[in-house]
Amino acid sequence: MSDAGRDLLHTVRARLQAAGDPERAAQQQAYLKSEMPNHGVSNAEVKRLCREVFAPLSLTEPALWRGWIATLWDEATHREERYAALHLAADPRARPLRGLPRTARARPPEDAERRAADALDLYERLVVSGAWWDLVDELAVHHVGTLLPAHPERVTERLRAWIASDDLWLRRSAIIAQLQRGEDTDLALLADAIEPALASRTFWLRKAIGWALRQYARTDPAWVRAFVDRAGDRMSGLSRREALKHLG
Repeated sequence: MSDAGRDLLHTVRARLQAAGDPERAAQQQAYLKSEMPNHGVSNAEVKRLCREVFAPLSLTEPALWRGWIATLWDEATHREERYAALHLAADPRARPLRGLPRTARARPPEDAERRAADALDLYERLVVSGAWWDLVDELAVHHVGTLLPAHPERVTERLRAWIASDDLWLRRSAIIAQLQRGEDTDLALLADAIEPALASRTFWLRKAIGWALRQYARTDPAWVRAFVDRAGDRMSGLSRREALKHLG
């Protein structure tokens, strides 16, 4: 751990401890059913504290940025410290560090592909080590999913590797990564992510299937109905109910 990483971790932890509420912390941990305790800080307050703590950081070096995120994540003693790592990963100033243009009209960095690949490596490690829905879903939808439009080939290749993984949370991530894609959803990728998981008895995969299909039904209800019909008895009741929830 670098001195800068250690200082950042200690600052984040101290601010979260000062803002914590033991009663809220117990409620949060019970809700999440997580072994890692909470400080008892609301999501809105975590976000506000992170904006203040991260504002002085110079987000110009990809490796340094990834190192700070890894330190906050790996050394976390409480849930909100990992949320802080996710806020740093999503900092708008860090868009070029993950291979994205700074603004819609700006050019991507020259080594955008390399930066995107490094970001994906980081996200994969965080998904595997995070291994719980509150962390994994944020990573899949708002981090991996954000890279997909800018780097479709690279991200699709990674998601297809996750589909074949033995890791539950990588498979869940592959299913839900396109939740915000709407009309731009890669339907072949979505179907290929869902198909191997239909036989799973795991709640987290069954729920992900239903969630992904329910979300895409806002764009193309006929496609979702047809997919559910084709799946037939291979699809769990949970997945089916979720997929058709708003389709009558």
